[in-house]
Amino acid sequence: MTQSSQYNIAVVGATGAVGQKMLETLEDRNFPIKELKLLSSSRSAGKNVTFKGEEYTIEEATPESFENIDIALFSAGGSVSKKLAPEAVKRGALVIDNTSAYRMDENVPLVVPEVNEEDIKEHKGIIANPNCSTIQMVAALEPIKQNLGLNRVIVSTYQAVSGAGNEAADELREQSQAFLNGEELEANILPVGGDKKHYPIAFNALPQIDMFQENGYTFEEMKMINETKKIMHAPALPVAATCVRLPFFTSHAESVYVEVNQENVSVEQIKSLMNEAEGIILEDDPSTQSYPTPLSSAGKRDVFVGRIRKDLDQKNGFHLWVVSDNLLKGAAWNSVQIAERVIARQWL
Repeated sequence: MTQSSQYNIAVVGATGAVGQKMLETLEDRNFPIKELKLLSSSRSAGKNVTFKGEEYTIEEATPESFENIDIALFSAGGSVSKKLAPEAVKRGALVIDNTSAYRMDENVPLVVPEVNEEDIKEHKGIIANPNCSTIQMVAALEPIKQNLGLNRVIVSTYQAVSGAGNEAADELREQSQAFLNGEELEANILPVGGDKKHYPIAFNALPQIDMFQENGYTFEEMKMINETKKIMHAPALPVAATCVRLPFFTSHAESVYVEVNQENVSVEQIKSLMNEAEGIILEDDPSTQSYPTPLSSAGKRDVFVGRIRKDLDQKNGFHLWVVSDNLLKGAAWNSVQIAERVIARQWL
């Protein structure tokens, strides 16, 4: 990316898993940075981080931190965003927030650039980055919706531990070693750090991501349901989700069932739509066992789709396998991508 102008950028939560990926992505994209400010909680303040060969000291995030900042990328938890995002906006910064704090706020656009880029220009200082598992799914659904219409979506996710942060990844490593050594597994983080019970993730599957809601769905599942409807401007679209945490480190996988509006749609038509869609890579050839996996998609910015097949009983039903790096397209890259579109379209 080349730009004649340069911008003062702040990254809030710079020491976290997503914050680190944001810095890598800004560097990879050669983002037009004039000055870079790295912010975090008081706990991480004083640590040093290298960006483009230069060492930066992490500062504690305060309202005054955002003086003269053009774009602030937030990934430090919802409570931090609630407290500091309005302060950043007050000082003239555009906030791109990677937490759930503002996603369902009707005054805040919730954006996946390949799906609803035009919503960006409605921003009032804050743009929300959707949930990682939502982002990859709607990217794959959008070409289907635009060309064939959508009647229904049912998704089951297979999500990496990095979605729960660096501590969850550390816990997987420690438990795996303990399991192989025949030792007792200690669980302190998953499925949810703040919930009453914890279960081992090593060699296990946990059908709970985030807290349970009164309707029996988890908050993660409700995020996928509600965010999909908002991003796709389809409030009446039936969406159901089951979200599961599995013992691998990076990239979320999803089994997505869709029912389309049109009759007599072929698998080849859907494959063709995926081939032509922005940000989607089709990997789908059963004869050569070609399909995406979490390992093969890790470190890549695209959304990968495979295993496209017709439902055997529902004539307008199809199944897709959707995989993407949850820390990149699911978080850091989508945020930087929004920033790039803001600059390119002069929507700052």
